Amino acid sequence: MTELHTTRLGEHGSPVMFCHGLFGQGKNWTQVAKALADRHRVTLVDMPNHGRSAWTERLDYVEMADAVASLIDEPTALVGHSMGGKAAMLAALRHPEQVERLAVVDVSPVAYRSTDEFRGFIDAMLAIDLDAITSRADASAALEHAAPDPGVRAFLLQSLQRDGDGWRWLPNLEVLRRDLEVLRGFPETDAVYEGPVLWIAGADSGYVRDEFAEPMQARFPNVRRVTIKGAGHWVHAEQPTVFTEVLARFVDAD
Repeated sequence: MTELHTTRLGEHGSPVMFCHGLFGQGKNWTQVAKALADRHRVTLVDMPNHGRSAWTERLDYVEMADAVASLIDEPTALVGHSMGGKAAMLAALRHPEQVERLAVVDVSPVAYRSTDEFRGFIDAMLAIDLDAITSRADASAALEHAAPDPGVRAFLLQSLQRDGDGWRWLPNLEVLRRDLEVLRGFPETDAVYEGPVLWIAGADSGYVRDEFAEPMQARFPNVRRVTIKGAGHWVHAEQPTVFTEVLARFVDAD
């Protein structure tokens, strides 16, 4: 089983666990977690090949889902965004007794058509000569063509870490690039999760569409969809206040 790094906040209440998306880290959820930690025990997970978690030889959603489920020792509210959302959905389908409720953030249980944007990010990150840069600003300048949006660029650069006198990327970029097609897809399964599901979409994102409602409802019949205005794919970062209010109502519910 892949060893996953976790950060925990809060000492009382029911458990909530967060799974981040591609290029992320558990700490990306810190702002939301702090808003819940006065009444929930929150766990922030670094997914495989990200943050301080172990690297693997290949990407596999089943392995990701089982690794996340192995951290759960009582029924838990599981929250996942993008790649982490697919892993969370699969964890709920494979281990329903461990998932008390599920929040899926801007992703659907489908195979997406293109990963070109993410491939472009990875190629640009790999192209940076880490021995030649002297600051994070140098790396930002090198990424500007592939990631012109300053917010996206800042997000990617969170995974650039000082390593002695040099720098290193926390994600396993070579494996992520090779197996992007795995991330694009979703494993075939006949399993159904009957628990409550909150499906949060960014209004300006294309990851949650009307045509994806049928496959979502087939696997998660007790699903409720909420669309947040003024947000794209990184809903929780772009509209943190509204997102936190929506999520809190869901995880606080009896």
